Amino acid sequence: MFEIKKPSSSNKTVRMPDSLIEKLDKLAAKNDISFNQLVIQCCEYAISHLDQPNNDKLTI
Repeated sequence: MFEIKKPSSSNKTVRMPDSLIEKLDKLAAKNDISFNQLVIQCCEYAISHLDQPNNDKLTI
């Protein structure tokens, strides 16, 4: 049976330097995605490529 799933999400306020916000805004617009989606992708990439002691990947 087909089941429609809605990913859960929450709101969280983060503070970033204005210069970083400007870069992210431009990059998001250039790639026709939302600022929010770009930030999510950047964070997911950074976490998955984070070096851990003993070369273990971060597990959440």
